[in-house]
Amino acid sequence: MIIGILKETQKGEKRVSISPRIVQQIINKGFKVMVEEDAGSDSSFRNTYYREAGAAVEERALVFRDADVLIKINPFDEDDLKLVRKGQVLISQLFHKSNPKFIEAIAATGASAFSMDAIPRISRAQEMDVLSSQSNLAGYKAVILGAYLMKKILPLMMTAAGTIKPAKVFIYGVGVAGLQAIATAKRLGAIVTATDIRPETKEEAESLGAKFIMVNGQEGKSDDGYAREASEDYAEKQRQAINDTLFTSDLVITTAGIPGRKSPVLITEEQVKQMKNGAVIIDLAAAQGGNCEVSKMNKTVVKNGITIVGTTIAPESVSTNASDLYAKNMFNFLKHLTENGEFKWDLEEEITDETLIVHNGEIRKK
Repeated sequence: MIIGILKETQKGEKRVSISPRIVQQIINKGFKVMVEEDAGSDSSFRNTYYREAGAAVEERALVFRDADVLIKINPFDEDDLKLVRKGQVLISQLFHKSNPKFIEAIAATGASAFSMDAIPRISRAQEMDVLSSQSNLAGYKAVILGAYLMKKILPLMMTAAGTIKPAKVFIYGVGVAGLQAIATAKRLGAIVTATDIRPETKEEAESLGAKFIMVNGQEGKSDDGYAREASEDYAEKQRQAINDTLFTSDLVITTAGIPGRKSPVLITEEQVKQMKNGAVIIDLAAAQGGNCEVSKMNKTVVKNGITIVGTTIAPESVSTNASDLYAKNMFNFLKHLTENGEFKWDLEEEITDETLIVHNGEIRKK
């Protein structure tokens, strides 16, 4: 079986789905690997690195023509699907719940498609969970970006000229990204406060040194392990509970997302107006609409002296590490799906069932 690794074409994307290190592991499992020319160049992986790992480096059309499995990070676009043939297997993030027309287009090719963003949140699937591996990096880099944009430093500093008080950092959403943001901000010397709709995250946040703002009244965890969408009543209670902290924070990082749905609005434009002048908001949920009402994806907005950055961070700025982690997730996923170099197609098994969105041209999940 030939595994084809494609170059990402989405604007601003610098990652690659498989790194040279993981290519070697895939080949050791009995697969052949083809890599599109310059697929890893933006992640500092040269074509020669892939050749040295044992892969064939070819032009895009040849990868589509010869590979049995086509791998990307972002969804296949219209031009990609024109080259897909019946019987091929596509693996990428598909975001199928919010892209029904796209899923129909895949089905029309007669191919099968697995979605990496649909990996279930169960213990045996953790090593395949790309959302967690990428979010971990995003949480770290969000603090670094915020620190760069702030007009003051994070740690306490005592100088001959006087003492500089530590900055206040507020983390809104204590998932993987939020926890890493807490840890990073604390290591850099900030005073950190956090909140989340899920009460069970209180202990995790406090274990990393953050003060936790608890809002009673709603169980926030859904059956799949992600945060549940808040009722309007609860959302209003949460806004009232966090306002004092929000308005006095120097750096705010929002991370709340619901897979397949629009990001919940956690910070309104009216709240932004009441924040301290010079504060920075890093909105990591901007790709799905944003947690801040005024944020825009891939843009920096300045509103009433507040700098709001709409981003996802990991794809944009830490592509070498992000690619390597994504590649390891993908390798573990391939190992799970295959046996003796062929797909097992065990549709009763939970991970396969949840991630196989299209099978031989038939849509399984909507």
